[in-house]
Amino acid sequence: MDKLHSLYTVLDLAGTFVFAISGATAARQRGLDLFGICTLAFTVACGGGIIRDLCIGAVPPAGLATWYYLAASIAATGLTVGLYPVVQRINHPVILFDALGLSLFAVTGAEKVLSYGHNAQVAVLLGTTSAVGGGVLRDILLNRVPVILEKEIYASAALLGALLVVLGNYLKWVSADWVSILAIATCFTVRMLALRYHWNLPGSTRNRVDPDE
Repeated sequence: MDKLHSLYTVLDLAGTFVFAISGATAARQRGLDLFGICTLAFTVACGGGIIRDLCIGAVPPAGLATWYYLAASIAATGLTVGLYPVVQRINHPVILFDALGLSLFAVTGAEKVLSYGHNAQVAVLLGTTSAVGGGVLRDILLNRVPVILEKEIYASAALLGALLVVLGNYLKWVSADWVSILAIATCFTVRMLALRYHWNLPGSTRNRVDPDE
């Protein structure tokens, strides 16, 4: 495995932390107990990365093999539970932290796949999987339709971030650190603009059916 650039670990732990906040906030909003909040936070924070690592043969996965991913998840959970009134004041906290985690993990996921010697296609696909996997698991556990199965620009924003990482790796236009920053900023901006201006992918014109009806 080639050496990952100096910013990688910081970005990966930052993604773990903010995704854990989004998971803990969603669990808190659903009224889960402390164990449920911790479990959901860790699942969201590390689920996508574990899937990626299993696919590329990085076993045991980093989220299970190293203590600091669990520590980051627990710290984020404690922060969310302890300062929940403050978190609530942030406009749509789950959406904000989810968009941050999405951007960070799309980039670090693609970088790790490339560092293991896989090709561009695998890097883009598994970079996207790293970004959306935790959110899918969160929605399933909370009995919601996963965002990536709806028409929102979510997985496509992650795919764009991963693609920029791959292009930067092959074209060498700037340093790896700057490629990461550009890819994160692009993914996050596209996701937030899509939410702000209601950009959606083409989909069915039928109204959604409430599962309780």
